[in-house]
This record gives sequence, structure tokens and C-alpha cells, in this order.
Amino acid sequence: MDDIQGFDATNADVREDVKDRYSAGAQAVEAALCCPIDYDPQYLKIIPQDVLDRDYGCGDPSRYVREGDTVLDLGAGGGKICFIASQIVGPEGRVIGVDMTDEMLDLARENAPVIADRVGYANVEFRRGHIEDLKLDLDRLNEWLAANPVTDANGLEAMEAEQLRLRTELPMIPDNSVDVIVSNCVLNLVSDAKKHQLFSEMFRVLKVGGRIAVSDIVSDEDSPDAMKQDARLWSGCISGALREDHFAEALEAAGFHGIMLDKWEANPWQIVEGIEFRSATYLAYKGKQGDCLEKNQAVIYKGPWRHVQDDDGHVFRRGERSAVCEKTFNLMQREPYADQFYYIEPSLPVAERIEWPADDCGVRRRDPQETKKGAPKLTTDVSQGSSCC
Repeated sequence: MDDIQGFDATNADVREDVKDRYSAGAQAVEAALCCPIDYDPQYLKIIPQDVLDRDYGCGDPSRYVREGDTVLDLGAGGGKICFIASQIVGPEGRVIGVDMTDEMLDLARENAPVIADRVGYANVEFRRGHIEDLKLDLDRLNEWLAANPVTDANGLEAMEAEQLRLRTELPMIPDNSVDVIVSNCVLNLVSDAKKHQLFSEMFRVLKVGGRIAVSDIVSDEDSPDAMKQDARLWSGCISGALREDHFAEALEAAGFHGIMLDKWEANPWQIVEGIEFRSATYLAYKGKQGDCLEKNQAVIYKGPWRHVQDDDGHVFRRGERSAVCEKTFNLMQREPYADQFYYIEPSLPVAERIEWPADDCGVRRRDPQETKKGAPKLTTDVSQGSSCC
């Protein structure tokens, strides 16, 4: 392995080493940067071979994209996932690819019109930026720098002011603007010092109710500092990989819910110093934030577990009517929870605004009398027969 003196992946900016590796990978195929992946062949037919040859990924997050979605691909590279997603979302959808490497962007942008001509519509665009800073559009900044070259401290201050203006007035990816974020073996390339910012940015740009599907390399153990300081291992998607459980924890810390390890390769892609590095795909959702209001609603967890606990600490017991606030009641009817519960509305809707008790933030058993509150106590006429017996 190459040993680059002075490289510190924990605290320093690793961008230049990553850019150099992937700039070279855009010009000549480097097999060490990718895992074997089976994509749906129907979407590959129209994609130029030079794009297919320079796809450096470890999974297929495009299979989580849906018709009409606005898709954001982080670290889009030569554009393969974007061009697949373009066909899935259709003419009503939109695909945005973000990358920082000139050569990869050139490859993607050169082929975007080719794809548009072959599918009959243009719905893909590529933007220059850092995936951990989705507010700063580097193409806009480069245009400003061409007209305002920095030659002294005053120029530096002016550039910093322009960066602030761009982030505030013309963000590359606005808040709450994306239905689904995909990424293919790229998040591990961000320095450890900026990974928290990366996940926060993903949460910021996603719409409420939106989702992420990211394929990445994860490890079964922590990588030691000596490995993290090896630029070749870092840019090769190895020593920057998060530990498999830490990946899910990072998503939870950013505010996501419904986090699932949807794919985990049993066979490691690489083993370095006894540490296993493998491909994994994580799904997560945005939208559990909001007011908690009492509407006398309940859910019944189906099983098979005796009880389960959600991201807010609510414990649902199998077969029990669980009292939940309106926010949780609605949340549990959406993916990924929808097929795990039965849902019970009150006999009479609660119109007034009743705050959920602050000292009752957990889930308790919902007395059926609460759900039936205000409704007359009826008795069925058994003489009329019943369809169930």
C-alpha cells in the first residue's frame, strides 16, 4: 500500500486525494474501486459504454427510486445511477447528480444529452459541489472567482462573503426539495470530521416524508489510525468506512427514522488486517418530527415479536391496543411500518386541540372506552344473522 506522509483522514480534508483517484478513474478504468453489481439490464441498454465502464459502486440504490420522484444522487460520478433513475422517474420526475471531480462531471455532462435523446425527455442535470455541503454551488462560485480573482486578504474576505450569499440566496440544493436521496459507495470518502455534517445535509434537503437509499462500504470493526492515515486505503473506499452499527446510529442522530439495513453482503469485499469491509444498503425516512396531539387513536402491533420499540422510544406490545398521538398514528401508516399494525380511529373524531400529556410520552394501553368516547352503546341484533358464522 502507498504511504502518503502527512495524510490525516481523521482531521484533515481528504478531498484532494479522493479527487486525484477518481479523476484517474474517469480516464482509465480502475477495477479496485468497485464491487460486482447486477443492475436491471433493461436500463443499461441506452447508457453509453464509457459511462458503464467507469461506474465505481458497491450496490444498486436505483431500485428504490419510483416514478415521478425528484432524485438526488450524492457523488454521481459518471452518471450511471442518474441515467438509470432518469428512466424510472419518467418525464414527470427529475434527477440531480452532485459530484466534485471535473473529469467525472465532464463524462456525465457529455452523456446527458445522449440519454435525453434516447429516452425522449431531458430530466437529468449535474452540479458541481461537495456532498457534505449541499448549499454551496461550486460552478456559481467558480464563475464569481473568474470575474473576481483572489489576490489578497480583501479578496479572500469578498470570496467568503460571496460563499455566504450563495449558500443563503442560491443554495445548490434547497431545503425540503428532494423525494429520495441515493448514493453508491461515496459517503465513506468524506472525512471523519465532516461525516456528521454530511448526514445533517442529507436530512436538510429531503422533503418531509422523503427517504434515502444509500449503498456504501461498512466495516465490522473500527479501522485503526494507521489505516485511516493511508490515503490509498481511504480513496479506495476502505479505511473511511463507518462501522456497520455506527452507520445506522449516524442516520438516527441526524433525525431519520425507520432505519433499515436492507442489504448486507455475507462475503466481505475486502479484508485488511483482519477487518472485514463489505457492501451494505441502508434505508431511512424523514418525517417523525411534529406536534403530539391526543385524538383517542390506537394501533395494534401484529407481531411476531413480543414487543418492539420505535425511534422515539415507544414500546408496542403484540396484540395490545396502544395509545398513540396523532403524529405517531399517521406515521405508523406509512412505510416502513404500514404492514406491521392495525389502526383504530375513535368512534367520534376529536376536533379540539389536546396536547399529548408531557408525562405520558411513552406508549400505554388504550382503554377501548377512550376510543368509543361519546358514542352510543349499541347492541347488535343477532336475529338478523351474521356473515362471519
